[in-house]
Amino acid sequence: MSFTDPRTVLARHGLRPKRSFGQNFLVAEPIVARIAALCVPELCAPGLGTHVVEIGAGLGTLTQALLDRGARVTAIERDRDMLPVLRKELSAELEEGRLTLVEADAAQVDYAALFRDGGVLAGNLPYQITGRLIELATDLPGLSRAVFMVQREVADRLASVVDGEAWGQLSVFVQAAFSVERAFVVSAGCFHPAPQVESAVVVLTPLAQRRALETSAFRAVVHAAFGSRRKTLRNALGRVAPAEVFAATGIDLGRRGETLSIEEFAALAAVVPGRKS
Repeated sequence: MSFTDPRTVLARHGLRPKRSFGQNFLVAEPIVARIAALCVPELCAPGLGTHVVEIGAGLGTLTQALLDRGARVTAIERDRDMLPVLRKELSAELEEGRLTLVEADAAQVDYAALFRDGGVLAGNLPYQITGRLIELATDLPGLSRAVFMVQREVADRLASVVDGEAWGQLSVFVQAAFSVERAFVVSAGCFHPAPQVESAVVVLTPLAQRRALETSAFRAVVHAAFGSRRKTLRNALGRVAPAEVFAATGIDLGRRGETLSIEEFAALAAVVPGRKS
């Protein structure tokens, strides 16, 4: 793999990481290689591999690693100072059509259009929009997997188990649509500048059949159950429907929301009157 330390690229172009953009560049070559391999497991001839949509290409470090594995890459970047860097550093791949640059805010992109031919979604997700981007991924047609770097605490929530310390709304909504693998932890020292938190790489693979449909009723039940963690279901779900409605499911309403499986949340949602979509 052709790897250039991002610090070298920054110096070459007279740039510094922008705190306002939350820029922390991955400088550990082995980590970059591992992420690229999760996105594109098999090496292919240039341009003949998996289509990868990369969120936040930055200096093109992961972009280059993906291209080296034969991927076709659509790279999204909103920082106008980064785009000239990408065009210069990856000029050959752009000319060959193996790389497409999209100047846009990642939260505003039409991902359905980008995934008309399917592919992988990847990127180091900004903490502020992690939930929104993961939510977008749940409805992408043709998505084969998503490979995200997120804050370690977010990864713990994504991969948590029922009644686990991190089991919550995010766990339920994501695991209703994906199988989740926490691939590995990335220490702060692997970045420039080093962030204040550890990160982790997670792989989300769409389930052939969802464990629950995210209807308005399902969302209401999950939000209510976790919005009042100390309350029993009987009390927490009172703002969604009367207790006798939920009693029909046979689920003990003396339990708390964090003890429920996704299927049990779906069963509760199924009896909520007037909220089927």
